[in-house]
Amino acid sequence: MSLWLMIWLCLFAKPTMAQEGQQQTHTIEIIVLTEDKKEPLLGASIYLTNIEKGTTTDFDGIATLEDISEGEYQIQISFVGFKTIITTIQIPYKNKPIFYLQEDENTLDAVILQSTRSTRTIQRIPTRIEFIGGEELGEKVAMNATNISMVLRESTGIQMQQTSLSSGNSNIRIQGLDGRYTQLLRDGFPLYGGFSSGLSILQIPPLDLQQFEIIKGSSSTLFGGGAIAGLVNLISKTPNEDPDLDIMLTQTHALGSTANVFYGKRNQKWGVTLYGSGHYQKAYDPEDDGFSNLPQTYSATFNPKVFYYPSDKTTLWVGLNGSYDDRKGGDIILIEEGQGGIHQYVEENLSKRISSQAVLETQIDSISSLTLKNSVAYFDRDLTIPDLTFKGKQWNTFSEVAYQKQGNMMDYTIGANLYSTDFDEDEGTLERDQNDVTAGVFANTIYDISESWILETGLRLDYANDWGWFPLPRVSLLYKANTAFSSRIGGGLGYKIPDIFTEEAEFINFENILRIDKNVLEAEQSYGVNFDLNYQTRLSNEIGFSINQLFYLTSIRNGLLLNDTNNGFFSFVNAEDDILSKGAETNIKFTYKDFRWFLNYAFIDTRLNYLPGNPQKPLTARHNAGSVFMYENEKWRIGFETYYTGTQLLSSGIKTTDYITMGLLGIRNFNWGSLFINFENFTDRRQSRFSPLVLPPHDNPTFPEIYAPTDGFIFSLGVILKPFGNESHH
Repeated sequence: MSLWLMIWLCLFAKPTMAQEGQQQTHTIEIIVLTEDKKEPLLGASIYLTNIEKGTTTDFDGIATLEDISEGEYQIQISFVGFKTIITTIQIPYKNKPIFYLQEDENTLDAVILQSTRSTRTIQRIPTRIEFIGGEELGEKVAMNATNISMVLRESTGIQMQQTSLSSGNSNIRIQGLDGRYTQLLRDGFPLYGGFSSGLSILQIPPLDLQQFEIIKGSSSTLFGGGAIAGLVNLISKTPNEDPDLDIMLTQTHALGSTANVFYGKRNQKWGVTLYGSGHYQKAYDPEDDGFSNLPQTYSATFNPKVFYYPSDKTTLWVGLNGSYDDRKGGDIILIEEGQGGIHQYVEENLSKRISSQAVLETQIDSISSLTLKNSVAYFDRDLTIPDLTFKGKQWNTFSEVAYQKQGNMMDYTIGANLYSTDFDEDEGTLERDQNDVTAGVFANTIYDISESWILETGLRLDYANDWGWFPLPRVSLLYKANTAFSSRIGGGLGYKIPDIFTEEAEFINFENILRIDKNVLEAEQSYGVNFDLNYQTRLSNEIGFSINQLFYLTSIRNGLLLNDTNNGFFSFVNAEDDILSKGAETNIKFTYKDFRWFLNYAFIDTRLNYLPGNPQKPLTARHNAGSVFMYENEKWRIGFETYYTGTQLLSSGIKTTDYITMGLLGIRNFNWGSLFINFENFTDRRQSRFSPLVLPPHDNPTFPEIYAPTDGFIFSLGVILKPFGNESHH
């Protein structure tokens, strides 16, 4: 018996001693699904707090952690837009743990941003991105249902620069830089800009848009030439299984009428979205000076899209984007009655746009995907003023292939694209036709150095026909100390191919402007860097607080300038020194129960170093501030806005006055839709109160530069009908 006992003791003692010397480890898998549809969540964060070890889920919602010792662990599962789960698990486990995350209705960031070419959420991307969607976008739609200018104008550091009183043409200025340095995208397609730049903002209604994504600073590495100041990517709504029908009718006291209709529906294999809008604006003259502040406008937009889902892993969609826009501004009597005499001046912009988009997205496996894109865009514009007609057509084509792969620690995207523009002037004698073709390859990686540090690097190599090679590196670094504090720093290079469609040229209606001379001019090139700090906390159980502080610098070499040749013509030249823009932006948010208070401030210091004394760029306010106070519950949304615009310099060096605008919005929600009323700029701040908008003589007027609102107070009311109920909309 003693011999058998010793043998048994030896058999059991050996593994026990081994375990004491080296504890056994395991590779564990954790599955994360949505609670409502039981769908896998890509990019959910898994964190074992005991050992400060974490990872993220793949396309199948599976997270893998290696070398985990046996024992009990506290686990935290989180994903933007969903309620965080904190619980314990036992390792080893008998059944593979599955967690179901519940969507958090109070979170507005439940999205994957598309502008970064990544499948990550906003908290885990080193590139600084501003996101506008959900409730905030709905409020801006109620304020202005005709175009997206309201959404952009009220974002910190963005200015909508109006270039024509008669037509209302406006450009986006990000951080004090001209509109041609901002790339405007729709679903990742460069459909706007060039010949249509001053009109593009006015021709994009917001009702069929799901979100805005804004990247400030050089983004040329990701999206090619033109994104020197930044980019704005407009993301369209997609169809859901629940039908979505919005009918929006708006009327202003300035006799502007707008109708918008959006419909979306998906079944197992097919989906469709249909959007149409119509707008009429009577010529509006609040000063009674005989000239319009809002042009007489007839416009229509139609955007149908068809989606095909051959499998759970593949989506194909094709869409058309069509618009017709006729704007006639100037002498009110001539517009309305067609009389002559001293009534001579009318500016008319007649434009037609048609573009196609096609996208194929397919998941190759659980961690990699392939995207193919193509678009063809056509824009026809006819600009007419007395004794001048400028008309032409522009074709743009864009094709891209991109491959994405997501690893445990690193995601990367590689791709190539081809972009062409072809401008053909109809009746010109100055031979200003221009054709450009650009081919590029790019790569972008996001690497998790640790739980706290994430690094993003990118490189693009573009070749532009007639302009040469452009290597465009970029790098960004994200530091996350905890859930309360994070910081980003990043920078990159950019470039812009010259064309005649600048703000200076638009201001003089392209009259007597000579063609782009490719043998003399060089492409504009830039470098930029930005650094920001983010902090959020709860000041009490009911009061939330967050702050974001941004610092930035952008320098542009070979800036494109319009030069007076002293013989009645204007030619483009490259600046001999840099355009330097630097500044800071502050965004603060307080929340208390159903109340939200947003405060923002922008300091913009844009210097023209090619001029003596490095003066401030004209029509750029150094100081801008804003306050938005919101009350929201299920039935009501009430907002009060105040915006301050500091003094600016005109091109003549004259300093303008500063001014404050205020707005009040009220929305009442019902099961069948919403009623809204908006008092925009109800203190009636407009430029004509500070200086004339039109200078004599009446039959051949001169229009000074625009630095303040021209239309003044606008009262509007409307209704949004949702036949399928408010729930389907969300």
